[in-house]
Amino acid sequence: MENKEHTLVTRLVGSLVSYMRRFLFRVLSVGPVPNHLAFILDGNRRYAKKWNLGEGMGHRAGFLALMTLMKYCYELGVKYVTIYAFSIDNFRRRPDEVQYVMDLMLEKIEGLLKEESIVNQYGVKVLFIGNLKLLHEPVRIAAEKAMKATSNNNQSILLICVAYTPTDEIVHSAQECCDEIRSSMKVNEEKDVKSDLIKLGDIERHMYMGVAPDVDILVRTSGETRLSNFLLWQTTDCLLYSPKALWPEIGLRHIVWGVLNFQRIYPYLEKRRKKQL
Repeated sequence: MENKEHTLVTRLVGSLVSYMRRFLFRVLSVGPVPNHLAFILDGNRRYAKKWNLGEGMGHRAGFLALMTLMKYCYELGVKYVTIYAFSIDNFRRRPDEVQYVMDLMLEKIEGLLKEESIVNQYGVKVLFIGNLKLLHEPVRIAAEKAMKATSNNNQSILLICVAYTPTDEIVHSAQECCDEIRSSMKVNEEKDVKSDLIKLGDIERHMYMGVAPDVDILVRTSGETRLSNFLLWQTTDCLLYSPKALWPEIGLRHIVWGVLNFQRIYPYLEKRRKKQL
C-alpha cells in the first residue's frame, strides 16, 4: 500500500515539475529562442574525483546529464544541439582511457537507437561530425548505423563531434574545394589552382559543420572560457556561457540563464551578423 502511494506521489510531483518547466519555456519563447546550442562537456573526470566515484563513472554521469539537457533544449524549441564528445587531441591520452571512452561511446550510440530513447521521442536526426576514419572500427560502424537509422527524422538535429578539431576541419574543407575545382575544370594535377577561385561560401559548404547554421550559444562548463579547439569558425558571433558547474552537474537553471543572456544581447549579435552579409 505504501509503495503504491509513494509511486502515485512521485508521478504527481513529476507531472507538476514537467508542467512548470513547459510553462517556463513558453514564457522564454516570447523572446528570441536560440536555434543552435553547442556544448563543451568539461568536468566529467573532476566530478568522479569530487564524489570518489570509480574510473569512468564521471563519463557515465555526464551522459545522463546530456540526455536531460537535450530534452530541455528540444522542449524549448532549439533545432540544433552540438556536443564536443571527443577531439583528435584526445587520442593522445592514455591508451586505456581512450579505449574506455571508445567502448562507452559504442554503448551509448547503441542506446540512442532504442525505441524509448530521446532520439525517437523527439524525432532527432543524429549526425557524427569529424574525421570518422580515425575512430575505432566498431564505433565508426555504429555511428554510420545511427546516422542511417535517423536520417528521416527532421524535428531536431544532434551533432556529435568526434575525432574532430576545427583546424582539421578547415584543412579538410580547403582540400575538398581544391579537388572540386580540379574536377570541374579538368585541370592537370600538377597545375596549380588559383587561390581566387576558392570563395568563402565554398569553404563553408565543405566544412564538417556545413550541415548546421552558426552557433548561437556555446556552453562550456567548469567555469572555463577557453574554446579548446572547438568550432572556431562557427562561433565568431555567439554568446560564450561558462557556468561553474561541472558537466554532470549542469541542469535546467543553467539553460534558462544562458537563454536569458542570449536574449539580452540578441540585438547586438544580429547587428554584427548583418554587417557580415
